[in-house]
Order: sequence, then structure tokens, then C-alpha cells
Amino acid sequence: MPLSEHEQRMLEQMERALYAEDPKFATALEGSGLRTYTRRRVYQAVAGFLVGIALLMAGMVAQRIWISVAGFLVMLSCAVLAVTGWRKAPRPGAQRNAGPGMPRRQPARRRGMMDRIEQRWQRRRDEQGH
Repeated sequence: MPLSEHEQRMLEQMERALYAEDPKFATALEGSGLRTYTRRRVYQAVAGFLVGIALLMAGMVAQRIWISVAGFLVMLSCAVLAVTGWRKAPRPGAQRNAGPGMPRRQPARRRGMMDRIEQRWQRRRDEQGH
């Protein structure tokens, strides 16, 4: 059943308020395509590293130096891809568009997620006069 026009407006308002009040939580809920892409790339690099090990061993067993060297190069390149991909992966909830000139939010003391949600709910109710 589709939402009414009033319900859609309320939902959009709640989304905007969530992004304004807690962008870290909002981006964590939304998910990150870049984070998924880099994670997949790291997994592929690990699989390639294992293939490189297999080539290295196969070259040693067959006594073909060039196969062992190719296996080593595959291992090396996959290790570099995995490490660089892992370092470039954005942290969950990392702020977007936070350049060097933009102010960063100070980390708040740790509270439970439900406590924060309840406090925001109460604040909104108080602001609306209910």
C-alpha cells in the first residue's frame, strides 16, 4: 500500500532530521557502495594471492623457474592490491565531504543507541509542543 502524501512528507522530514542530527548513524544505515567495492577488491586480491602461492609451488614441483617467478609476482601484486585497498576503504560512518577547511564534529561520549533515539524523540515532541 503506497504512503499518503502527508506520510511521505513526514518521512522525508524525519530523514532530513536524522542526517542533520547524526550523519554518522545515517550513513551507516544507508550503506556505502565504495566500502562494499573495496571489500570485494580485497577479497579478490586475497584469492589471487592464494593462486600465486599455488603457482609458486607448482613451479617448484615441476622445476620450472619461470612458473615460480610468475607465482611470486602474482603474490606480490595481489598483496599490494589488498593492502592499498584495505587502507583506502572508508570507515563505517566516516564523514563525507569533510575537507581540511571544514570543521569536524567533536566525538560525543558513548551512549547507547536507544538512549540517543529516545532523547531525540523527546526533544522533537517538546519542540512541537506535544
